[in-house]
Amino acid sequence: MRGIREAESAEVVAAELMAVDIIPVTITPEQTRTDWSRLFAALRGRRFTTDQLILFSRQMHGLTRAGVPLSRGLECLLESLPPGRFREALAEIQTALEEGRDLAGAMARRPDVFPPLYVSIVRVGEQLGKLDEAFARLHTYLERDKTTRQQIVAALRYPTIVLVAIAVAVWVITVKVIPVFAHVYAHFRARLPWATRLILAVSDFASRYWLVVTLLVVAAIVAARLYLRTPRGRYLWDRTKLRFPVVGGITLKGSLARFARAFAMSYRAGLPIVQALGLIARGVGNEFVAERILAMRGGIERGESISRTARAVGLFTPVVLQMLRIGDETGAIDDMMDEVATFYEDEVAYEVRNLSTLIEPFLVVALGVMVLILALGVFLPMWDLIQVVQH
Repeated sequence: MRGIREAESAEVVAAELMAVDIIPVTITPEQTRTDWSRLFAALRGRRFTTDQLILFSRQMHGLTRAGVPLSRGLECLLESLPPGRFREALAEIQTALEEGRDLAGAMARRPDVFPPLYVSIVRVGEQLGKLDEAFARLHTYLERDKTTRQQIVAALRYPTIVLVAIAVAVWVITVKVIPVFAHVYAHFRARLPWATRLILAVSDFASRYWLVVTLLVVAAIVAARLYLRTPRGRYLWDRTKLRFPVVGGITLKGSLARFARAFAMSYRAGLPIVQALGLIARGVGNEFVAERILAMRGGIERGESISRTARAVGLFTPVVLQMLRIGDETGAIDDMMDEVATFYEDEVAYEVRNLSTLIEPFLVVALGVMVLILALGVFLPMWDLIQVVQH
């Protein structure tokens, strides 16, 4: 088989393929022209969304529960789907089923649509003859995961907009407002304090070399994005953003909620714990948290309990660790992980609703610093000018 998978390196691609029982023979970097084809495909409406996968899981649950043959069920779904990447993937799966392949193997050929964890749950459902239950679990998991991700985005959106607005305001004041004061100061030839001279120097540089400043900012943004695409850069950024005041805590709790929900689903589906942790780590959305999850996998491989490994990684709260310990003792670890996910999801929802109140002190400090700089550097010398004019 042939396919395209996006990853940081060939080694990562090989590991992801082997996790779904695909042995790679040759891995070749994709050419730049394919990136343009992806862009044009997205502009033509071929973009794939998680909502399509959620709806597909719900529909497949109903079809398999009713006993409809998979090939016939996919044919019915294809008739109602608009043209796009998801429709093409289902058409390929239907063809593979007609050729005698299993459903999970056919899905594994389209990793751009079906994540490795999704394929693994479907494979276990096929092996146990419980495909309807597998799709029901996947539907519930994807819906809750989508809600958690939306809450995290909402948590990040508000402070981002505020910081961008402050940056724009500072830029407008520096380029447009302060030069007007500079002409007034120059006319009276008054001696200015060092803070005012510094602000005027920055304003003069920004006014004269605005194109250079813009190019430097754009270059810095591009360089940062390229660095964040490297494994080291992504890891450092994911670790750093978890330390941000207020927002970092929300992001961490959201990632842990996704992990706990995925772990409970995988455990109920009968997926081996070590394999499940490896698949969940790649889909948790944070490299720092993924590293800790893989550390849990190493502890379980050595024979340690889940609660002990969870305590060792240092991510979970004492309440959650106690719940995991109860799960180990009672054998209901999946129920306890569901409780953990619910606990974190409720925490995220509460903090997102009160985000404006939580972040208000930091915004007040930022605005206060900006006003202080303007007051000391721009408005304070005006009192001296007034005295000069009066005399």
